[in-house]
Amino acid sequence: MSYEQAKEWMTKELAESLFYYKDGILYWKNNQGTYPTKDKPVGSITKAGYFESRLKGKSFKVHRVIFLLKHGYMPKVIDHIDGNRTNNEISNLREATFSQNKVNQKIYSSNTSGLKGVFFKKATQKWNAQINFDGKRKHLGTFQTKELAAEFVDLARQMLHKEFARAA
Repeated sequence: MSYEQAKEWMTKELAESLFYYKDGILYWKNNQGTYPTKDKPVGSITKAGYFESRLKGKSFKVHRVIFLLKHGYMPKVIDHIDGNRTNNEISNLREATFSQNKVNQKIYSSNTSGLKGVFFKKATQKWNAQINFDGKRKHLGTFQTKELAAEFVDLARQMLHKEFARAA
């Protein structure tokens, strides 16, 4: 379901009639169909790591409904501040752009340096530093040590990504 379809389908009024929120968890207000769901948590964890549920044949992400209940609207992108997709505390959810959400992602499992934005280039035998900003990869420089490259990336991340900066 696209964002536009979800936004039209899951209104604040519908969400308030079906759910209530407490301590980072979304609960059903009433039983749904033949299943005893009243006062039970909504959703299960998907392969992508989000809590998701279905209603009348339509899937929805739980954190989006929580944001809708608290703020009265559903933004296109919602960022989990701590990077934990199952932590749906309202204080951990914030509106973001696609770019901001991307820079707040955790380090990729394929990263071999162990540091975000730092990689070793065999041809030069030096450490390279890079950062993504405004949807583009920016080369920051080449360094003798991994630590110096990491320090430079961290400084650039703090300046450019601000509160969305994530080191690892």
